[in-house]
Amino acid sequence: MTDGLMGPPWQMDWRLDALAAYEALPGHVREIIRAARAELITVKDPYVRGIETDVCLPDGMQVMPVRSSDPKGARVLFFDDDNGWRKYTFVPRIEDPQIIVEQLVWLGVEPSTEPPAEP
Repeated sequence: MTDGLMGPPWQMDWRLDALAAYEALPGHVREIIRAARAELITVKDPYVRGIETDVCLPDGMQVMPVRSSDPKGARVLFFDDDNGWRKYTFVPRIEDPQIIVEQLVWLGVEPSTEPPAEP
């Protein structure tokens, strides 16, 4: 066993209310969140996020700290062109580091399934 922090892939745990919100989302939005999750759990340091590291996120996503005065605190992942966000924290424990999803909100609209009306 090493004395250093374990590396990626990180575990991701969800608060029950955030998980319920995720499961209630339309399928295309869950796909967006899964794409961001894949990038987040494999990044070397979940705290190091910025303009230059957001390039590996899918289009329409960005990550930033909740408070700039707390650089090791909670982060917000904006997705679906800022129509939704996921608030998470990283707990850097030696034996079981993990990312904890605290909140998930989506304000977007589902794409229409009806054919367009004729003029």
